[in-house]
Amino acid sequence: MRKLAILSGTMPLLDLGMFDHLKKQSYDDASGHVTLLSGDDLFFIARHGQPGDAFTPPHLVNHFAHYRTLSELGVDEVIGIYSTGSLKADMGPGTLIVPDDFICLYPTPTSVTEAPHHITPFIDAGVRLGLIHAARARAIDVHDGGVYWQTAGPRLETKAEIRMMANSADMVGMTLASEAVLAREFGMAFGAVCSIDNYAHGIGAGDLKDDDIRIQAKQNAERIGRIVSRYIEDFRLRTPPTDRA
Repeated sequence: MRKLAILSGTMPLLDLGMFDHLKKQSYDDASGHVTLLSGDDLFFIARHGQPGDAFTPPHLVNHFAHYRTLSELGVDEVIGIYSTGSLKADMGPGTLIVPDDFICLYPTPTSVTEAPHHITPFIDAGVRLGLIHAARARAIDVHDGGVYWQTAGPRLETKAEIRMMANSADMVGMTLASEAVLAREFGMAFGAVCSIDNYAHGIGAGDLKDDDIRIQAKQNAERIGRIVSRYIEDFRLRTPPTDRA
């Protein structure tokens, strides 16, 4: 049986009820504690903590523990949902993007500790196209492609940093690259949907506020939930792939 995992952050997908049939489970090993919602072929992780848990800020998320647990559960594909800031004036809050690449100039978490293992990171083309198909099937507009720039957090970026990033990327966030790299190391196909929830510092007018970002993320959640639900349906109909490259 092929298995799919969904990881989300501040995007309140749990409020939509689409994972209500999954069972809450916890796993502990040397890499850390992981709580997830579990089914036969579907898993969900709230990367910043389940409802009722203390919030885990981006720079303290134990991505390695998440992905090691998913690997042990036999997960084949991962969909990451991300709240991001726009680096483009013409790409405002409310925009949804299915990215095709990312930049991270900071160290990312890794499973490599001893023997050399140099993976080539990428966003899986098949998963990406599946997400675009799911969006179109639900009559939801998404940008086909875009570059995500990951910063270390927890602070937001300076105006000068944003000007530099805007030359090479379309959106900025704090978690996608870490998850994409680990998914590749553990042999999972990885794709993402990014929600533009604010303009990055200096791109739009006014000051950035956490509350405004969370309000926009909540507004985008329903559309992303419809994309994810369709992707899950399609995933269950697909035959096992012969080549994940």
